[in-house]
Amino acid sequence: MGQRHAFETYNSASSQKVMTLTTLTPAAHQDFARKMQSLMQQGKFQEASALADAAINENPQNRDALYLRAVAARYLKDYQGADVWLQKLKDLAPEFGRAFQEEGHLKLAVGNNDAAIDAFRKATRFNPALIPSWKSLASLLRQQGRKSEETQVVAQLNHLSGFPKEVLVSLNLLHEGQILQAEERIRAFLRKHPLHVEAMRLLADIGSRLGVHDDAETVLAAALDVEPDNISVRIDYIQVLRKRQRYAAALEQAELLYSRDPENPTFQSVLAIECMQAGQYERALELFDRVLSVLPDDAATLTSKGHALKTCGRSEEAVSSYKMALASDPTHGDAWYALANLKTYGFSEHELIQLKALADRNDLTFMSRVHSAFALGKAMEDTKNFPDAFRAYARGNALKKSQSRYSTEQMLEEFEAQKRYVTREVIDDQSGKGCPAADPIFIVGLPRAGSTLVEQILASHSQVDGTLELPNILSLAHRLRGRNLITDRDRYPRVLSELSADEFKSLGEDYIRDTQIHRSGAQYFTDKMPNNFRHLGLIHLILPNARIIDARRDPMDCCWSGFKQLFAEGQEFTYDLADIGAYYRSYVDLMSYWESVLPERRILRVQHEDVLDDLEGQVKRILDYCQLPFEEACLTFHKTERAVRTASSEQVRKPLNRSGQGAWQPFEAFLAPLRKSIGDLSPHYTSSTGRVGETA
Repeated sequence: MGQRHAFETYNSASSQKVMTLTTLTPAAHQDFARKMQSLMQQGKFQEASALADAAINENPQNRDALYLRAVAARYLKDYQGADVWLQKLKDLAPEFGRAFQEEGHLKLAVGNNDAAIDAFRKATRFNPALIPSWKSLASLLRQQGRKSEETQVVAQLNHLSGFPKEVLVSLNLLHEGQILQAEERIRAFLRKHPLHVEAMRLLADIGSRLGVHDDAETVLAAALDVEPDNISVRIDYIQVLRKRQRYAAALEQAELLYSRDPENPTFQSVLAIECMQAGQYERALELFDRVLSVLPDDAATLTSKGHALKTCGRSEEAVSSYKMALASDPTHGDAWYALANLKTYGFSEHELIQLKALADRNDLTFMSRVHSAFALGKAMEDTKNFPDAFRAYARGNALKKSQSRYSTEQMLEEFEAQKRYVTREVIDDQSGKGCPAADPIFIVGLPRAGSTLVEQILASHSQVDGTLELPNILSLAHRLRGRNLITDRDRYPRVLSELSADEFKSLGEDYIRDTQIHRSGAQYFTDKMPNNFRHLGLIHLILPNARIIDARRDPMDCCWSGFKQLFAEGQEFTYDLADIGAYYRSYVDLMSYWESVLPERRILRVQHEDVLDDLEGQVKRILDYCQLPFEEACLTFHKTERAVRTASSEQVRKPLNRSGQGAWQPFEAFLAPLRKSIGDLSPHYTSSTGRVGETA
């Protein structure tokens, strides 16, 4: 594919998505900014302050008004007032680069050069397009004789200074959250300069942020055609391949990068991360250790090493690595949350004090705020301080929801489209045409519903490989959906009635081939991507002999567990109690539909509470459904040594227990929105126990 064509393909898809997800800056806001800047340029700082005050009174979350109010206060030499405004601004927008740039100027004004250096560093980290911050940082480092650091900053400054103005403006807009304007400007620039690599990188970054990863991949591949030795482009390319969960391709690219200089810590780290994704944990750990031999206090590497150790079941070593990361950087939220996410770790009194202090800081990155909030929630829950625990969980979820575009309405439309187009007639007409392989065992449902336990039971069998939450079915659905997301949103699943036998077989074969990297040679393998329940019609038609297990758990237990769990991605409905309740209810409804249109006994429903009540009986039932002989190891699943990469990894390495049952009850006073949203599920409950009726 030529470079120009690659860009045009991306542009078509991304612009559709951008227009649906972003809104233009209101004209009134633009007028305010012009007036403020005019007053400031004229030195009329009192008038500018009054104008900003009026805007803030009208909208206390007006980010630009808060910023300009702080600037005006500094020029008026009201340094204490300027600091107050900046603190409010950073509370509102923790990664707003210009806030830290202004803080740098303020610290310079009061003679605190060390604090100014720290502020300008943060400004350039959050917004690398801030040329004034780079210049101020270089000057301050030069004054302090910090030659090595100055050289690095000057190199970056020279690099940015070589960018065309349009690229710098677009980069600034992107890092200020104005993604539509950034996309429009960089697209216009690329029409005139289609092979400008930095502009292509920026366009790909915009696409990746919007979730259009396949087209971002196309743009970066084209950029590599232009500059195959551009390290930054190759690293971007590896990252987008990982986001697309094309782990084999990402690993291949990481190997190419590493082969250029095996002693480069950055290349070692990139390869280590891709080795983890490909299941090569021992090699990943060896590479992390090589990085740490050069950078022993690198918090990110120590945390990543902890993740690898945890996945391999080496919990004590993981804890040690996470604690070393925090000793190096006590604000590293990822390490705090990693400890909490072990589910088995108890925070000390000193650690609890540190976590509480983090909650009051406004100089953390956005994700450090999120991570520390969820970690504090777990710590407070362990001390049985349930009101404070709920407040911490709610704060972490509210932060995540503020950046989410999820809506219950859109989710319901997608579920209804499955019922509208994947009818019994379509199933009957198209059945039997797919790939006949019986290798996959799909475990579907909601996250935190007990699917990891079912997987661990099956993976303890000699004939079953336990893999991951594989993205392949979701990727196939995305491929079938096509690019016309606005004009033809229902192309998938409607297209399932139109595909030929060869196409169904090819899709199934693609799935079997692409998942091979995760397997270890057993006859069968598990795929426990929970969201696959949305695509059971597709799964049935492309893999008619695959097994499907619906892992289900009590609604309140399941939804509350999901709310207090921070998921890496793909589970945005968990950030709000009403949303998660509606999602559970809709999941139950869609599963009832699948049971009505798919062949009888196609789906096995496994109720988590039944497993707790009768482990042996349910294990035999699961194995019978999968046509596997009974093996004792499936009852002692907690002794099975394998990599487990979900939030339940430590729990399934212990004997079965009921610690999660009724965990929502101490929080009942706060869960009215959840109860209301779940509603009455009795029409779906048919068994004598009052649980959802089972299909076997």
